[in-house]
Amino acid sequence: MVKFAPLSVPWERRVQTFVVLQWIFSFAVLAQICIAVFIGLLFTRFWIFSVLYAVWWYLDLSKPWQGGRRIEALRRCVIWRYMKDYFPISLVKTAYLDPSRNYLAGFHPHGVLATGAFTNLCTESTGFSSLFPGIRPHLMMLNLWFWTPFFREYIMSGGLVPVDKESAAHILSRKEGGNLMAIIVGGVQEALDASPGGCKLVLRNRKGFIRLALTHGAALVPIFSFGENDIFKQVENSPGSWVRWFQDRLQKIIRVSIPLFYGCGVFQDSFGLMPYRRPITTVVGKPIEVQKTPHPSQEEVDRLHQRYMQELENLFEAHKLKYNVPRDQHLEIC
Repeated sequence: MVKFAPLSVPWERRVQTFVVLQWIFSFAVLAQICIAVFIGLLFTRFWIFSVLYAVWWYLDLSKPWQGGRRIEALRRCVIWRYMKDYFPISLVKTAYLDPSRNYLAGFHPHGVLATGAFTNLCTESTGFSSLFPGIRPHLMMLNLWFWTPFFREYIMSGGLVPVDKESAAHILSRKEGGNLMAIIVGGVQEALDASPGGCKLVLRNRKGFIRLALTHGAALVPIFSFGENDIFKQVENSPGSWVRWFQDRLQKIIRVSIPLFYGCGVFQDSFGLMPYRRPITTVVGKPIEVQKTPHPSQEEVDRLHQRYMQELENLFEAHKLKYNVPRDQHLEIC
């Protein structure tokens, strides 16, 4: 039976819903709409706008791979506070980050839409700059979105950068320090396993970020976001099912996973594409010191990778009881 929200819902709660809805819309269909508008304008009397943007785009083509273009006013916009309060989302500091150093953070888990990663690292709603003064966060995102007209400007404004070596090298090699580059290590593959109560991470064979840290001497920071997997449910897609077979094949073709997720509705709580109002707590672990090794051997990569996994497990075990994770539940690293 569908349960509709009462008419007496406070206006602030309604604003929270609207802000989260626009965010889902932004990352679900806005890129496609931007492409359609860019092409469509060429066949109207306003064609000059697309032509002028194309010239700007050409001149600015490399910007995403050079640290992007953060706009602090947008990162601090009041709408993100409403998004944070919808769940709510909070950020927890466990160790000091020296602003004279650069850091490479592994963010876990991906969740369906990486909600915790975006809110904590691409906005100031949870007070990242207050908790870690002098540190500028960057979040890596699939390269293809930075080839999308107009949309690229939107995602760069929050500190999003392409997920590749060139982009990483530009940020991690900054001599003045004060940069934290976060990678959602499990990526799109991990998103397919995001379900309430799940703690499955795609990490065991993901070692590229470890090699990056060694190459640039960037300290590794494990980050775990409790509750990230609890805000959406997915259509049954266990390994071996026809749904998972289709998702895996599609991912290989377009390099983007498509989780068949659902949650609650805008005006009712039974079914829809809105996330459930469940808390997300993102815990930033203590940095792992890394000695700069321009050409690390596989043995050095494996050793640091093993230590990173151990520190991540320690972080999870130390905090899980505070955030309603059963005592007998542990990370499943695959």
